[in-house]
Amino acid sequence: MKLFGYWRSSASYRVRIALALKNLPYEYVPVNLLKGEQKSEAYLAQNPLAVVPTFETDDGAVITQSMAIIEFLEETYPDTSLLPGNAVARANARAIAYTIACEAQPFGNLRIQKYLREKGGFDDAAMSDWMNTWPGSAMMAAEKIVARTGGDFCVGDTPSLADCILVPQIYAALRFGVDISNMPRLNAINERCINHPAFIKAHPDNQPDAVKS
Repeated sequence: MKLFGYWRSSASYRVRIALALKNLPYEYVPVNLLKGEQKSEAYLAQNPLAVVPTFETDDGAVITQSMAIIEFLEETYPDTSLLPGNAVARANARAIAYTIACEAQPFGNLRIQKYLREKGGFDDAAMSDWMNTWPGSAMMAAEKIVARTGGDFCVGDTPSLADCILVPQIYAALRFGVDISNMPRLNAINERCINHPAFIKAHPDNQPDAVKS
């Protein structure tokens, strides 16, 4: 299997966590977003949206979109499940995951930020307001959901789909100055996750294309 991704991409990070939790081997193929490699003819043939990640299965099938990739992994390699045991818990894990993936992460996407700065005239103050208004409010919603579903992790006491999505979002929030100081449950879960071996393996700094500063 191959994962085409970028070390700091939240969506790529999600898939790396899922692969690590399931202990699945794969080849990592870096795609440098800052150099525009996602817009190359070869990459566009795989992923017409020009985003990461893209996933190639053992038999050469191509899957795009991180959530679809993770669902494929869950269906194909179910032994270490990323979904809790009963229907309500599974729905809650999905609800938290989609709250972050659909309502928080897209607003902080590199191409969105670039557009706002270059076309919308956003300065640093306007960008900070944008990030705290949109990703920040969605993360606060996730904080409130976790108040009724969480244990050591987002849903109960085992890492799930929800945690795969949460941790990259907190990583991005800290990079872009989103105030998460009023989200104690998410912060506590994140702290447990980042000390878990699978999450350590998937961390951006531990990827071969990571830029050390």
